[in-house]
Amino acid sequence: MELKLTKPIVFFDLETTGLKIATDRIIEICLLKVNIDNSTTTLTHRVNPTIPIPPEVTKIHGITYDDIKDKPTFSEIAHELNQFLLNCDMAGYNSNKFDVPLLVEEFYRAEVKFEIKGRRFIDVQNIFHKMEPRTLKAAYKFYCNEELINAHSSEADTLATYEILKSQLDKYKDVDYTDKGGKTTKPIVNDVKILSEFSFLSKNVDLVGHIIFNEKNIEVFNFGKHKGKSVETIFKKEPSYYDWMMKSEFPLSTKNTITAIKLRSFNKGELNLFSQ
Repeated sequence: MELKLTKPIVFFDLETTGLKIATDRIIEICLLKVNIDNSTTTLTHRVNPTIPIPPEVTKIHGITYDDIKDKPTFSEIAHELNQFLLNCDMAGYNSNKFDVPLLVEEFYRAEVKFEIKGRRFIDVQNIFHKMEPRTLKAAYKFYCNEELINAHSSEADTLATYEILKSQLDKYKDVDYTDKGGKTTKPIVNDVKILSEFSFLSKNVDLVGHIIFNEKNIEVFNFGKHKGKSVETIFKKEPSYYDWMMKSEFPLSTKNTITAIKLRSFNKGELNLFSQ
């Protein structure tokens, strides 16, 4: 089943120096733009990360630092990538948890404004795990009935992710989904808005899910000793916790989020003073 689109959607995959959002770097990126008429355009870059690639990581994707030492840095291609992604929704495999946050982190470091607001994000892995828990290679075999060749190259993985989502639309078009809480949702349909909502496992405030919305739509911590507690309340009671997060290896997207919450709280306090 082809995608029903109101604007282009970009499927993408990253190969990186590791799995830490705040400190690791992109070494290969593939962007597959699916236009409204379902025609496609592909943009692939290898990237000089400016930091070493650990040998254990090279064993996974086969890329050494010598392979990319003469390639452009992310900052040098950031504007090209941002232009390619302009006004597009995005999709990937494990992308909500890893690829999107790391990509945004790279744009922050390059000081290029990458707009999150107004985009929808589909995570094909989350759809897969809700319906048929597996890996990307198994997902490709399961949905497309083919072996995934050249796994862990960004282009092969990107193309596989696009094909898997189209097959998911066919397989689950008449299937209701019941979550762990017993809530039944509509079938997976050919609609980017619904697919985006379905592929998020939690209501993230920041990109990686360190801060999430609770059932009352309040921002709460999703880690550590204050898990489940209001971010705004903790920062008022324990200002040092904000300072610790800002000095620690949290992604810039998380730091920007908690700064916005802290400033909002400060501004509300000023308004209360003026109203007295």
